[in-house]
Amino acid sequence: MKYRKSITCLFLFVLLVGGVYSCQNRPKEVLNRKQMERLMYDVYIAEATMENDYYNFDTPAKKEAYINKVFQAHKTTQAQWDTSLSWYSDRIDLYLKMNDSVKARLQRARQGVDDMIVQQNQAKPTDPALLPPSYLPPVYIFSMPDMKKGFRFRLDFADISSKVTGDDFLFTFSAIGVPSRLSSAFTSLLTLVYSDTTIYRFQNIRENRTYEFFASKYIPGDTITEIRGFVHLQNPTGVIPPIQLHNIYFGDTPETLSKADTLSLKPDIPDGEPLMPDSLKPLEPDSIRPLKPDLTGRLKPDSITKM
Repeated sequence: MKYRKSITCLFLFVLLVGGVYSCQNRPKEVLNRKQMERLMYDVYIAEATMENDYYNFDTPAKKEAYINKVFQAHKTTQAQWDTSLSWYSDRIDLYLKMNDSVKARLQRARQGVDDMIVQQNQAKPTDPALLPPSYLPPVYIFSMPDMKKGFRFRLDFADISSKVTGDDFLFTFSAIGVPSRLSSAFTSLLTLVYSDTTIYRFQNIRENRTYEFFASKYIPGDTITEIRGFVHLQNPTGVIPPIQLHNIYFGDTPETLSKADTLSLKPDIPDGEPLMPDSLKPLEPDSIRPLKPDLTGRLKPDSITKM
């Protein structure tokens, strides 16, 4: 009995020492497991986005610039990614565990969006006339029954004070399902009314990405008194595309505007655009393919799922 117990302890000791040695043996230019899994998650999403978003990523230069933004967000480089991927691929058991962890995270993200859509479809529509002017829906689906061509809101000074505790604030939403050929104008406008000045922040919604409006309660010598905003889809044909807006938010600016774990899927496009007519150039509906690299480091489709 004592002999068997000694053998078990010796075996566990060898495993522990081997694990410690393996971690210590990792070259300093190789990302640790936690860093690598986070980077893999964002790289897979970026690769899937570029594969499906032909309009914005139609040249190798655009793709390279976008993937470099992923590496910058993680404070790493393409060379370090390649080195780390090669190092972990040589340790196949560890690599497969990491890949399974990333895949599970992608599936949870997809399931979260699916659950949100189901919940919204089952919800009983509320008459907008019964809602206060300051109300913003967390999700807006244009194709749902009784939905109109968008939503609008108005915040007075008391509403702003209750929603914004600091000096700066943010109005943001994410669009999905914007078709590649949208003949209707799809716009958003935020009107900032100060005591002596009015500022207009306008954006055309032309693609599937997150749209953000940053502003402050104070400008030199003036204080904000009212905020008006809307998101509007012109619909002259009566055919409503399956466009959805989610993560609709107004309030304090988050302390961290961009996190490496939650990559904002958007190319280089200015936040603000002139308030003037513009041709709409929307993109394909978002269709994210969770990918996984083979042992050579190349990314391959795993399964096709619509987010």
